Amino acid sequence: MNISFDFEKPIADLQQQIEKVKQVAEKTKVDMSATIAELEAKLNAAKEQIYSNLNGWQKVQISRHPERPYTLQYIDMICDSFVELHGDRTVKDDKAIVGGFASINGQTVMVIGHQKGTNTKLRQYRNFGMANPEGYRKALRLMKLAEKFNKPVVTLIDTPGAYPGLEAEERGQGEAIARNLLEMSVLKVPVVCVIIGEGASGGALGIGIGDKVLMLEHSWYSVISPENCSAILWRTWDHKEKAAECLKLTANDMLKNGLIDGIVPEPMGGAHQDPTAMGVILKNTILTELELLKNRDLDSLVNERIEKFCSMGVVTE
Repeated sequence: MNISFDFEKPIADLQQQIEKVKQVAEKTKVDMSATIAELEAKLNAAKEQIYSNLNGWQKVQISRHPERPYTLQYIDMICDSFVELHGDRTVKDDKAIVGGFASINGQTVMVIGHQKGTNTKLRQYRNFGMANPEGYRKALRLMKLAEKFNKPVVTLIDTPGAYPGLEAEERGQGEAIARNLLEMSVLKVPVVCVIIGEGASGGALGIGIGDKVLMLEHSWYSVISPENCSAILWRTWDHKEKAAECLKLTANDMLKNGLIDGIVPEPMGGAHQDPTAMGVILKNTILTELELLKNRDLDSLVNERIEKFCSMGVVTE
């Protein structure tokens, strides 16, 4: 098991103890199976204790793990075939958002998602998953194409936010995201959205309006990142842990507040520990949700989608 964070140190210590006992047993030919079994039981208990009690900032750390699967990796694991479609027909092809028709167990869907990149060069190429306006316009073009052919839409969300550069604002970043919110609200096909990592601000919401909005267990979803929240409130990043707790950005918090529809469990320790198992879990979840939605009356589906999002944040005093 890969150990990456400070809060995982007790797990690393137990793993080292088990390895040392195994080495001693192999060297001395002494049966130490009982000791190993006891340590492994402690290891499993430690994993359960740690990963079931992660705070907001620890969840944020796991969501950003560089070995965590990104959209294209999930597409490879989940889809039988995938034809990527490019460009917004106006400016260019935004590499931070990928999308195209795919087949999942013989069912055709339109898959759209953020892509961060798996190494330094690819992260720059993908702009770290931060889309420009043309990325959201490409996503909308693909959604409209799916609607034309009556195919459901699946979006995979993983972004630190929409690109905040001057040129993005000049080309209408806010308008592009706002139009996506409007158009996704009335899209006459089933829409399933899954936050697979980071879900920050309008950058995530721009492809996040759906009949079912789900979050992976160790993902986060918020109007702002903990670091930027800390910078605004305290003029420093030093309070990012406190900000993460105040933002209530974990999957459990979001479900409790009625802002998402469900949580997708991850393998012990996070999706990066067993990407293949995570791919199977996500595939089964998507297929289950699509099966529940496929026979619904489309007008009722749209009305319920609109009602769901309009009722969020409503307070009666």
